[in-house]
Amino acid sequence: MSDEKSRPPQERPWESGWAPDTTRAPGTRRLWLAGALALATITACVTAVTVMENESDEPAHRAAEPTTLGSSAPGGLISFATPSTSSAAAPGADRGRPSPTPATSAPTGSAPAPRPQQKTPGTPESAGPSKPSKRPAAPGTSIRSVNYPDRYWRVRDGSVRLDPVGPGARDREDATFRRVPGLADPSCSSFATADGRYLRHRGFVLVEDADNGSPLFREDATFCPRPAASSGAVMLESVNFPGRFLRHRDFRLRLDPYEHSALFRADSAFRLVAGVG
Repeated sequence: MSDEKSRPPQERPWESGWAPDTTRAPGTRRLWLAGALALATITACVTAVTVMENESDEPAHRAAEPTTLGSSAPGGLISFATPSTSSAAAPGADRGRPSPTPATSAPTGSAPAPRPQQKTPGTPESAGPSKPSKRPAAPGTSIRSVNYPDRYWRVRDGSVRLDPVGPGARDREDATFRRVPGLADPSCSSFATADGRYLRHRGFVLVEDADNGSPLFREDATFCPRPAASSGAVMLESVNFPGRFLRHRDFRLRLDPYEHSALFRADSAFRLVAGVG
């Protein structure tokens, strides 16, 4: 007999007393397997997160563990643990102990009394210790032209000209400078006047100006000596305008680009001589 004849119609099971078997629903085993797999996955994730947190906390716990200072620790570091007198040396024990000062280490009354100073015959009582003699100031530098050997750099009305130097003290002072290491480059030179100002180029013209402490001023006042065509002479190149040299034109000092001409080489060649002032 076929199942259709033995099985009552499903539309009205209550009429024949038949009911479907609900003790085992379809797909129950697959549901249990899926639930077990999900539970195992969650457990593995929780375990992995816990292990990672424990590993990240270990350096912090280790850093917080009390340690003692070794001989290589620099003085002044703070240790969490109280150093033991038997197993660990005190911090800074490897450094030399400072010499005790007489006020703290010498017992009262143990210091010898100062010996009375013996008087030298003929020396007045008010005479004190001899003072070191004052060193003479370094001689100044004058800058003389090669093609006009009777003319020197001279400050006049704030600008620098190539003038002959007269016998007057003021003329000689205006033509004498103090050559110092370059303000922007110690391997080069700067030239200071008697009143503490410096020679600098401004608008490519050499002038006298007070130092304002700016990097631009230091560069404008620094010149690097270069060999000149004339023996014993130099050319002065600007440190912030390479390729431009100081030269005189109409007896006024300027900063001009180098020219391959005999006139330029002669106008830009100078000799640094002893100060005329």
